Amino acid sequence: MTSVGRSEVVLVGGGHAHVHVLDALARRPVPGLRVTLVTRDLATPYSGMLPGVVAGLYRAEQAHVDLGPLCAATGTRMVHGEAVGLDRSAKRILIAGQEPVPYDVASIDVGIAPSLSSIAGAAEHAIAVKPIGSFLDKLDRLIEGVRRADGPRRIAVIGGGAGGVELMLALRSRLPAELREAGGDPAAMRFALVTDGEVLAGHNGRVRAAFRHIFAERIIALHEYRRVAAVTTSAIALQDGEVIAADAVLVTTDAAAPAWFAGTGLALDPGGFIAVGPSLQSINDPDVFAAGDCAGMVETPRPKAGVYAVRAGPPLAANLRRRAMGEATEPWRPQRRHLALISTGERFAVASRGIIKMEGAWLWRLKDWIDRRWVDAYRRP
Repeated sequence: MTSVGRSEVVLVGGGHAHVHVLDALARRPVPGLRVTLVTRDLATPYSGMLPGVVAGLYRAEQAHVDLGPLCAATGTRMVHGEAVGLDRSAKRILIAGQEPVPYDVASIDVGIAPSLSSIAGAAEHAIAVKPIGSFLDKLDRLIEGVRRADGPRRIAVIGGGAGGVELMLALRSRLPAELREAGGDPAAMRFALVTDGEVLAGHNGRVRAAFRHIFAERIIALHEYRRVAAVTTSAIALQDGEVIAADAVLVTTDAAAPAWFAGTGLALDPGGFIAVGPSLQSINDPDVFAAGDCAGMVETPRPKAGVYAVRAGPPLAANLRRRAMGEATEPWRPQRRHLALISTGERFAVASRGIIKMEGAWLWRLKDWIDRRWVDAYRRP
């Protein structure tokens, strides 16, 4: 068997790709190789199930993987702490308030940070959807507020991609039901979505038409081609001067790379994310890999979507193993198009891929099966 060339593989962050790596390296262990996970969060929320959690179709615990049991079951050392830097000359991961962790090969999958600076007042008055872990606490507070007699009644989402659309429809399903249960009048609720282009711009026209129809049926005001200038405690101000009343504003658009990337000396893409080649290795440091939203694939750029983070898991695991064993890594080229199953806030979904558009309750059942299967694959007792 090939001997280990590098004995310490350190995974920084418990994102979707790293969840698979933990399992894959345990299933095909490399003799003499120690795997360490450095993670701030003890659970990985699965982004595909987030709209279902918001809509009340899943409990939060059904939509995440507990990293502690997974590490224990896979023989992975876990360091509970937040990575704040990378000392590449000494090959150490810097951790807030703790001793650095040495590595031979490092992989980074820490997701993205909220970036609300492009909209005046958003940092103070809006709710960022990413990172998902902290969003769920904010969601709970929003629901508690809606249930109060003097709570928010006008809800707005900024962002017209699939994430924004699913979030809006999930809120439209959940919040009136919560208000009704608390003894209030659900008819008092108002909903609006604002996007600076057309809704679901990356999808075909039939998909866009289907969701415009759904929005109209559910009395959700859709403001397309409208750019937001500012968010206040009670409104969204548009750049054309119009004001949209809103007591709670959720933002699904802008996100940024973690600030500590800038001090690593790693090559970054124009957005500040770690620039990686087809092997998922940093383009200027072959002992550092990156995957998920925090990585920018230079040769094959893709949207920052959970599906690509999930699909990066197998090639990342294979290349980490190869690098640790001193073998040549291999390229991964993610497919350009993927089947998107966009939920509507209830047990119904619309399928989109290229020119294809389908819809129905059966598609939600398919999405539910796919999502549960992924989470269940990494659950450990």
